[in-house]
Amino acid sequence: MTTPPPGDARPRVLGVDVGGTTVKARLVEVGRSDRPLWERRVPTPRDDVRGLGTVAAVARLVDDARGLGRVDAVGLVVPGIVDDDAGTAVASTNVGFRDVPLRALVERASSLPVGFGQDVRAGALAEATTGAGAGASGGLAFVPVGTGLAAAVVDRGVALVSGGWAGEIGQVVLTAGHLAGLRVEEVASAGGLARRTGAANALAVVARVRAGEPEAIAAWRDLVEVLADCLGWIAAVAAPTMLVLGGGLAGAGPVLFDPLGSALDERLAHSRRPALVPAAHGDGAAMVGAALLAEQALRDRGALETPSAGGAA
Repeated sequence: MTTPPPGDARPRVLGVDVGGTTVKARLVEVGRSDRPLWERRVPTPRDDVRGLGTVAAVARLVDDARGLGRVDAVGLVVPGIVDDDAGTAVASTNVGFRDVPLRALVERASSLPVGFGQDVRAGALAEATTGAGAGASGGLAFVPVGTGLAAAVVDRGVALVSGGWAGEIGQVVLTAGHLAGLRVEEVASAGGLARRTGAANALAVVARVRAGEPEAIAAWRDLVEVLADCLGWIAAVAAPTMLVLGGGLAGAGPVLFDPLGSALDERLAHSRRPALVPAAHGDGAAMVGAALLAEQALRDRGALETPSAGGAA
């Protein structure tokens, strides 16, 4: 991607999303968090209980981004249980973190201010600010269907519930029928779908569904039904005006959204069903949110005088 002219002094931040499979990094200018100058993806370190592999990967990404010029701050978001204020990754099923002070470690490794948070809440912030919910009234629920499954609800740019196990819908255990004993995300996430069908990834399963393969269709129906249950309860409890699906599986299009919308209509027949839409930022929503957190870190240090306009010039 191209960089702005050398005379452009607008600060730049690096938004980093540590996912269960991939670490995604995007360099943007402050106030233009949805307009990437540079992007890179690398494999997530496995079983990284102490976070050292992740810190090293982020430091390398910062160094690579500095090859394009200035980097003024880093935004870092991670999955699982996160203490935003302390800058700690408390626990992550998909990465392995256990009480890792990631913000302090990355600040030390990069010598930059670091904005830190949880990936799903960051994605919700991005979709509400510059994505599918930009300019919409009412709350927005963001549900990325990725390696795992979680949710966040934001209203007026603020997460309604944060900290602890808030949003960890994927960890609920199913108790009825042929799926009893499985966690929700073992059925209704992209990672779970691939594992249940022995496919390389979830989009390969989508191709098999379109081809009419019975095993894939059965697993797909399970995913739709369990995901619809989750979304139905979110709609009933939090009353968002919009349900935004993110993660790689949101790219499945009508093969996901048509049956999922019908299943939601059945569950919410006597109440208002929120709009069901794909994330405008695709699987990059958490990166965009991370960049917004980096901007806030600069603002907290007095380096920025006015609030970010998100995607504004």
